[in-house]
Amino acid sequence: MIKELITKNRSCRRFVQKHPVSHQTLIDLVDLARLSASGSNLQPLKYILSCEPQTNALIFPLLAWAGYLTDWPGPQEGERPSAYIIILLDTKIRQSPGCDHGIAAQSILLGAAEKDLAGCIIASIEKEPLRKAFDIPPQYETLLVLALGKPAEKVVIDELGPDGDIKYYRDDQNIHHVPKRPLDEIIISPDLPSNQ
Repeated sequence: MIKELITKNRSCRRFVQKHPVSHQTLIDLVDLARLSASGSNLQPLKYILSCEPQTNALIFPLLAWAGYLTDWPGPQEGERPSAYIIILLDTKIRQSPGCDHGIAAQSILLGAAEKDLAGCIIASIEKEPLRKAFDIPPQYETLLVLALGKPAEKVVIDELGPDGDIKYYRDDQNIHHVPKRPLDEIIISPDLPSNQ
């Protein structure tokens, strides 16, 4: 079950924009992050939720989409996310997030996948304009923006080809392909010293 959910949880960059994601759904997803592991249990992350067209319109132009797809500027109107979760670090609690924001983002996206939604973790953010748009106090550092909605694209996992190219791409049918390294390449089995 968990492997199916992880496999289903692909980065999605085109959505059914008119399909709403409710504020309560966003709260439920953040609750999964709240229940997840946190370094020293300090829980320094805070969240801004957006599922209204007017606030979504403030966030969208401040994000960069799909660095490997150099000729694609991002989802067009009608394919944009219908919700966002902005993940912030409360620097009064901790100066560095460690890996908390990665854990939180994965928990949120797995929860979204379980609800037949999709998402994308975005770290390429115009942070100062975002701070001004939402009047984010100085103690909070923007870490990630999660784009969420009903998926409008098919994303498939491929075995890494013989050329070793890990860049995702879209084929002529607009299917998004994500090459993954094989298990035998990523598991390192060191030689253990013999007992002599």
